[in-house]
Parts: sequence; structure tokens; C-alpha cells
Amino acid sequence: MRLKKVEREFIAFQRVCRVATARRDGTPHNVPVCPILDGDRIYFASAADGVKVRNVQATGRVALAFDEYTEIWSGLKGVLVWGTARVIQAGPAFRRIRKLLYQRYPQYEGYAALEERASVIVEVTPTRTFHWGL
Repeated sequence: MRLKKVEREFIAFQRVCRVATARRDGTPHNVPVCPILDGDRIYFASAADGVKVRNVQATGRVALAFDEYTEIWSGLKGVLVWGTARVIQAGPAFRRIRKLLYQRYPQYEGYAALEERASVIVEVTPTRTFHWGL
């Protein structure tokens, strides 16, 4: 599916989102990640042995929450994205997205370098969205 323009703009502005995955038995896992939007796909990096990576490999599904909180609740904004996910371990696609992540988050190179196979990139293809306050 294609993201709505307002969703794409909001997601592109956000520096952090929460990614929710689940094991095959339904045990949930939810952690913050630093995403990058490329077209209608959302990417984030992880250690290859991360729980979220194992869950994606097991189920192929994720949910992402992008939001802004304010004490003035009429100003709350956010986008929920449900989607299918795949793990990219190496190769040209890994290197292309890693370059985009390094451009957006220069801290990665010095603090948590993304090496092929030791790190992976998760690609999320949205299948459904919900937004508020946009």
C-alpha cells in the first residue's frame, strides 16, 4: 500500500519510533528504533541476534508507532503502521540503506557501526495505517 502524503511527511520527520513484534507463541516485544523512510518503505537497523530480528524472521510481521506527545491533548499526533517485514543481512540493498541511515544518524558510524551480517536492516512494507492529529 502507499502511505498517505501526511503520514509520509510525519514519519520522515520522526527520529525515533517504537517497533512491536511477537514470537510465534504471541509473546510481545516492543523497543525504540531509529527509522528511515525510503519511498513507502520503512527501514531500521539492529544487531543480527536481536529479539526483534528473531521475531521478524519467525513471523514476518511488525507494527510501528510514530507519535508526538504533548500535555495539550488536542495536539497529540501519530501514525501507526502495520506491515510485513524482511531482514536484509548483506549486499547492495544493505549498503544502500546503511548509507541512508548514516546520513540521517551520523552517530551510527562512530557509536554503533552497521557491519554486514553482524548487523541487519529490517525492511517494513506497510499493509495498513492509522493516523491521528495530522
